[in-house]
Amino acid sequence: MLAETTELKVLSATGLRRVYGVKVAVDGISFEVGQNEIVGLLGPNGAGKTTTINMVLGVLEPSSGTIRIEGVDIAANRVRALERTNFAAVYAPLPGNLTVQQNLRVFGLLYGVKDLTERIEALLDQFDLNKLRHARCGVLSSGEQTRAGLAKAMLNHPRLLLLDEPTASLDPATARDIRAKIREFVARDKVGVLWTTHNMYEVTDVCDRVLFMSHGKILLEGNPRTLPGEHGKETLEELFITVAREPLTLELG
Repeated sequence: MLAETTELKVLSATGLRRVYGVKVAVDGISFEVGQNEIVGLLGPNGAGKTTTINMVLGVLEPSSGTIRIEGVDIAANRVRALERTNFAAVYAPLPGNLTVQQNLRVFGLLYGVKDLTERIEALLDQFDLNKLRHARCGVLSSGEQTRAGLAKAMLNHPRLLLLDEPTASLDPATARDIRAKIREFVARDKVGVLWTTHNMYEVTDVCDRVLFMSHGKILLEGNPRTLPGEHGKETLEELFITVAREPLTLELG
C-alpha cells in the first residue's frame, strides 16, 4: 500500500523570531503558504510584517526559527532556496536611471532567466508596458512604476511571490486588472503568494487566507470572508481596527 503524499508547501516558517536589542519585532511566529494560495499578511504599522518579509527574502537573519522554501532551508542553502522567489514592494522601486526594458534585462540576467528576450516581451505585453519600454523608470508615474515592479517580480517564474502593497497608486480599474493577472498567474503556475496591504477590500477580493499580526505575533488566521463574523465583527476593516487598537481582547476572547 502506498503511503499518502503530503503537498510540499511553497513557504514554511517555524518559530520565527527577530530581536533588535531589547525590542522583539517578530515573536516566534509559524505559518505556511501552499501552492495556488494567496495569503494576506495584515496588521498595523509596526506589527512585524516587513521584518517577516525581509527574513523570508533572506535580507534579515532570524534570531531563531527556520524558513523553508519548497522544503529548502534558507539558512543551509540560501541561493537554492531563493532562486525561485521574487518580490515587489512600494519601497523598492526599480533603478530610475534605467529604462523599463533595461531593468527587466538586467534583473533577468541576474536571475538567469531562460529565453529572456521572449520573457521580457511577454511581460511588457501582460502589464501594458509596451509604450513605456524605452522610458526611464525614474520618470514614470507611481502607478507605472508599480506595474514595472510587478513585471520584474514575475521574470523568473517564481514559485514564491512576496507582494508588499502591490497595487498601491493604481486607479481602481487598473488595480482590479492587476489582481486578476496575479490570480491567473498563481492558478496557472502553482505559485504561493504572501501579500501585504492595508486595503481590506483587496484582501477580501484576492486572498484565500489571512494572518493578522500585532506586536510581532500572529493573533488570528482564517478566511477573510468569514473571519470577521467568527469574532463578532461585520467587516474585515472593523476586525483590522480591533487588532490594531485592542489586540488583547482577541487574545483573551
